[in-house]
Amino acid sequence: MEVVHRTKLKEMTTREMTKFSKEHPQSNLLYKRAKNSLFAGVPMNWMTKWAGGFPVFVKQAKGSHFVDVDGLEYVDFCLGDTGAMTGHSPSYSVDAIVEQSHNGLTFMLPTENALWVSEELSRRFGLPYWQFTLTATDANRFALRIARAVTGRNRILVFNWCYHGTVDETFITLRDHRTGLRTGNLGPAVNPSETTRVIEFNDIDALEEALSHEDVACVIAEPVMTNIGIIHPDPGYHDALRTLTRRYGTLLILDETHTICSGPGGYTGKFQLEPDIFTIGKAIASGIPAGAYGLSAKVAEQLARVLSQEETDTSGIGGTLAGNALSIAAMRATLEFVWTEDNFYKMISLATQFAAGVNHIVTERSLAWHVTQLGARVEYLFQPNRPKNGTEAAASWDHELDHFIHLYMLNRGILLTPFHNMALMSPSTSQEDVDFHTKIFQEVVDELTF
Repeated sequence: MEVVHRTKLKEMTTREMTKFSKEHPQSNLLYKRAKNSLFAGVPMNWMTKWAGGFPVFVKQAKGSHFVDVDGLEYVDFCLGDTGAMTGHSPSYSVDAIVEQSHNGLTFMLPTENALWVSEELSRRFGLPYWQFTLTATDANRFALRIARAVTGRNRILVFNWCYHGTVDETFITLRDHRTGLRTGNLGPAVNPSETTRVIEFNDIDALEEALSHEDVACVIAEPVMTNIGIIHPDPGYHDALRTLTRRYGTLLILDETHTICSGPGGYTGKFQLEPDIFTIGKAIASGIPAGAYGLSAKVAEQLARVLSQEETDTSGIGGTLAGNALSIAAMRATLEFVWTEDNFYKMISLATQFAAGVNHIVTERSLAWHVTQLGARVEYLFQPNRPKNGTEAAASWDHELDHFIHLYMLNRGILLTPFHNMALMSPSTSQEDVDFHTKIFQEVVDELTF
């Protein structure tokens, strides 16, 4: 079995850091200037997560490529951490955005496009009633409030190492079988252990035990975990999840913000899942801020009974700019022209080839790594076996190696998602883009193992 040379890894990391700094002088200058007016030198603190010591500043982007302020071009497999899964500035969406911008941006009144979008979401995902938000975080936050309101229960249930946006109740983890704050959780109003139960994904016994108290308003879950590596459900797990939530009077919320990469109807549509509430965001409007949540007929009826018209604006759900005309127009263009069967077929086919290229090199070198695919999303983890839950995935995280590979790729014109080794295909991604990654992946493995 090939072994990564750790001493050599440190030396190569130093070399790559020097290379990055030398080749990105304009980005470095802008970053230093930004530190005088932007906290941490970036407009949103996650942007400090990139390898290299400072972020690349983008000048322009189109399709699956972008150019930075130093004139360097990149193949973009990050795609805004899914926000640009449509590819950068797809022409149909841009045309719709420009047209709507000339006809008003926001009214706090509906447009006819909202009807088209809600009807299309119903067709794809199976839930009859929809509402719009500006982010997936908002969609999840509102879904949790609705679940508590209609069930009369206070607790929610999440899976260990889940991620559902910046939602207070979900920043919780298991350590030594005990719940506690997730590391880095900043200023929570209350300890999430007061509001939330947390169990491991794929553990049916733990699921039933947690629900059997009959005090859980909802389970909120990605149908496939994606934020600690791609973790697929075991065969039959979703059947058990749906059966047990119904048995114990608990609502099921499925968050498909990432797993929409499974196909035009997401994982829910592909496998005919039956959530009570469905949430989505990020790429649904081709990069314009937007999110949505869908309600089953039963939940919509229950919500109508507890949501008074006189107090609807102080209910804790909704927002002045939610469902604005620009976001809705962008959603319609995305659903009608970008998230098509043909585009998903292409994206998933390229992801399969991407995974095959990585897997061939890993197998050829007998590396204790693996690659996993979910539709148009591919990820490689530095452990031999595919994890069944968040604890298994987190236990073998290799931050040193992860940082080096991101930096090595970045220095050769490839952008991966900064939070993990995730690559996402867009309708604009080409065979040449995938082959280029395979070539650079072979080079980095050669350096690490010889």
